Amino acid sequence: MLAAKFAARAAAARRPGARLSSTVAGPSSYRLVVIGGGAAGLAVSSTLSEKLGANEVAVIEPSAVHYQQPLFTFVGGGLKSFADTHRPTADVIAPGAKWIRQAAAAIDPAQNTVTLADGARVSYEYLVVAAGIELDFAGIKGLEAAIGRDGVASNYSPKYVQKTFEFLQNVRSGNALFTMPATPIKCAGAPQKIAYLADELFREKDVRHRVNLSYYTALGKIFAIDKYADAMNSVAQSRGIDVNLFHDLVEVDGPAKKATFQILGSGPRAGESVTVPYEFLHVTPPMKPYDFIKRSPIANAAGFVDVNQYTLQHSRFPNVYAIGDCSSLPTSKTAAAAAAQAKVLKHNLLRQIRGSVGPAASYDGYTSCPLVTGKHKLVLAEFSGYTGKPHETFFFNQANEHAFSYWLTADVLPEVYWNSMLKGTWSGPAAIRRVANPVSSD
Repeated sequence: MLAAKFAARAAAARRPGARLSSTVAGPSSYRLVVIGGGAAGLAVSSTLSEKLGANEVAVIEPSAVHYQQPLFTFVGGGLKSFADTHRPTADVIAPGAKWIRQAAAAIDPAQNTVTLADGARVSYEYLVVAAGIELDFAGIKGLEAAIGRDGVASNYSPKYVQKTFEFLQNVRSGNALFTMPATPIKCAGAPQKIAYLADELFREKDVRHRVNLSYYTALGKIFAIDKYADAMNSVAQSRGIDVNLFHDLVEVDGPAKKATFQILGSGPRAGESVTVPYEFLHVTPPMKPYDFIKRSPIANAAGFVDVNQYTLQHSRFPNVYAIGDCSSLPTSKTAAAAAAQAKVLKHNLLRQIRGSVGPAASYDGYTSCPLVTGKHKLVLAEFSGYTGKPHETFFFNQANEHAFSYWLTADVLPEVYWNSMLKGTWSGPAAIRRVANPVSSD
């Protein structure tokens, strides 16, 4: 019985001189296993390692470096240092959690095991999947060969984000292109944010009149929520940025510096290809679920972990939960969403572990996407992905560009991220909203 196994292991760990191995040399077992050491995984594992006790929680995470990805836009725009974005993983994992520095390779929910990349298996009583989403640079023909050179960059990768500002500084004329793919992605506002920062940089360098800025999105709107879509259309129009809807980047010819788009939708030009020369190209790569999730019984047809959108509990395996970008939750994939989800997940998982009879917590789809539009200017989009309605924290109209919103995002939230979210003590601005904007739309 699993319960007997966990009880025996816990008792052994409590004996004087007992010490669990710091590496996985064979089958091992934990009360809770969390796959993923990103923002979502750490927000969960930090709290639950305190609640369940030392060595009861394991975090499976292969990377030695933890990145605060929301800052990548600021780095690409030359507003923050890359050094501000990352810390050693060992410094951000809770002391009471066991760090298994491996990648997950397979999940067997029937046997309650996770197989690691080296073939070792880890047993769990409960599992939280917080693996994130995979960048698919290979999903665009020619992109892997072109990225990081000759004016092609991406703020979505720590490998290429510094190239964005480097290449932007060298632009004197020609076309600067910014793309958004057709797949679900994390931080869906980031593809256009860098276009506004580039516009501002070109104006400061007095070359804007010689540079054409174009935003190509595979979607039918510039932003999913109408209130903020209207705002961003106005910003783009005021800056002279050409917005092209239903245009999906399918090929990059690095040597020729040309980008090819396929026109989507049902319009008269649907299915056509358009090739555009560029001097600078910022690519948001397609993204996809990790293969080890997609191949497992916990995945839905799209390859995401199939969970109840309100409780975050798996639809078929009750001891499995998912949070963040790898989940099937129908809302935008952001750190703000993960913070709100973490509170719900931790409540419901602890309720299950303890056999409590109180009501389950419910996630309402809250997410936030701070849309940087320039130095000290930002549209603070907050909404529910479930209802499509704004869910704003402050009393002013957050669809307007505000210096306060910029300061909050650029200076305050990074500190909240490192000092509170990763430690499991930040669950979003709901408490602030009750005071600052009690009539906010729910």
